[in-house]
Amino acid sequence: MTNEATRILGLDPGLRRTGWGVVAAEGSRLRWIAHGVVAPPETAPFSERLLHLLEAVGAVCAEYDCDEAAIEEVFVNMNPASTLKLGHARAAVMLAPARHGLSVAEYSPNLIKKAVVGAGHADKTQIAFMVKRLLPTAGDVKADAADALAVAITHAQLRKRALLAGAA
Repeated sequence: MTNEATRILGLDPGLRRTGWGVVAAEGSRLRWIAHGVVAPPETAPFSERLLHLLEAVGAVCAEYDCDEAAIEEVFVNMNPASTLKLGHARAAVMLAPARHGLSVAEYSPNLIKKAVVGAGHADKTQIAFMVKRLLPTAGDVKADAADALAVAITHAQLRKRALLAGAA
C-alpha cells in the first residue's frame, strides 16, 4: 500500500443536474480538490442531454486525474417513467469514468447519509453541513455538489476499510 493520495470522483446523477465532487484520500485524511454541477440544456433532445452528461463527466475525470469513482444508486420513486429516465442519466454518468479506466463503486442513499452524517435518513441540509465540516476548504457547496462530495467521502471511508481488511 502506497502513501500516495487517491483521487476519488463522487457522482450524484440527475438528468437536469448531476453533481460531482473530487477528493484526495490519503490514509485517513481527506482533502477537497473540486466540485461542480453538470446541467445539460433542458430543451435539448433526450439523447443529446445524455451525451452531454457522458462528455462533461468524462472531462472532469480527465481534468482532475481521478483514480476511482463512486456513484449514488438510483432512487426509485412513484413515477416509473421518471425512474427510467434517471436510470438512463445514471448510466451515462457511470460510463464516463468507466471509459477512462476507473472502477465505479455504487452506494445506496441511506448508506451515504449514514457514512457522512451518522443517520440513514438525514436531509440535504444535514449532508451539506457535514460535507462543509469534513472538507472546510470546499467553501460554499450547493446541494447537488454536496451530495456528490458525500458519495466521494463515503467511498473513501469504505475503500479504506476494504484495503485494511485485505491487508489483514
